[in-house]
Amino acid sequence: MQVRILGSGAAGAVPQWNCNCAVCRAVRRGERGVRGRTQSSVAVSDEGARWILFNASPDIRLQIESFAPLQPGDGIRGSGIAAIVPIDAQVHNTIGMLMLREGEPLSVYCTEIVREELTLRFPVFKILEHYCGVRWHVVETDRGVDFAVPECPHLRLRAISVRSNAPPYSPYRGNPQPGHTIGLRVEDARTGRALFYSPACGGVTEELRAVLESVDCVMIDGTFWENDEMAGTGVPDKEARAIGHLPLVGAGGMLEVLAGLKKPRKILTPMNNTNPILDENSTQRRRVESLGIEVGHDGLEVRL
Repeated sequence: MQVRILGSGAAGAVPQWNCNCAVCRAVRRGERGVRGRTQSSVAVSDEGARWILFNASPDIRLQIESFAPLQPGDGIRGSGIAAIVPIDAQVHNTIGMLMLREGEPLSVYCTEIVREELTLRFPVFKILEHYCGVRWHVVETDRGVDFAVPECPHLRLRAISVRSNAPPYSPYRGNPQPGHTIGLRVEDARTGRALFYSPACGGVTEELRAVLESVDCVMIDGTFWENDEMAGTGVPDKEARAIGHLPLVGAGGMLEVLAGLKKPRKILTPMNNTNPILDENSTQRRRVESLGIEVGHDGLEVRL
């Protein structure tokens, strides 16, 4: 199995268009050790020919142009993208589907509640009906049921509900339903090696911890360093836990969770533009790396 991080920045990317925080300022100045990042997405493939996208970010065109296997082949039109699996219905994880409207019908695998949101409230699917169309495939959660994408026949995918929040536009905001946010366990049937990907995770239950211990690589939410991080940007009402992200530090934080895992390679992705670990020279970055945890970046590739 081949895995590539297409985008490792949270909503807004790095630098964010209207932000002048320390990280965004450093990227614009070209300072060493602080790199730019597009918005969150990962691609996986069994043989490198066809790829499954986890999320379709607003930066999808740039991500395709930066990774040749997703680009057209020898014909006039084409794509290496076989399917899209949005992990939730957030705008920054789904709006990229509108950028793919010129092609064949999009093959989208998502839960029933995400389909509801993308049809009735943020009507990406309804808009695409007037362009390429959508072939929707239902994804079940928490039943121990694998699903497969025919173009990548050796991969077995399983959706697992994770704690987070519904989108701000949703009537379920503050009261998320099962399937509003999923993590994805992906196993290569030929080798038994597996990945778990969860870019929006507001907490780790014992059941989820067991999943993390069962895989060979974990790519997981590193959005915020601390719970009240956004207060420093003039948005004090947006706390990490309230909007659905487990901060890295604090009691029961993501670093504590990951440090306790013995088996998998551990990679943080995505990170918000305010997160100090994006500065490779920071004390926070050194603390993360001292725990054997990596900070993901655009273009990072993993083979399992």
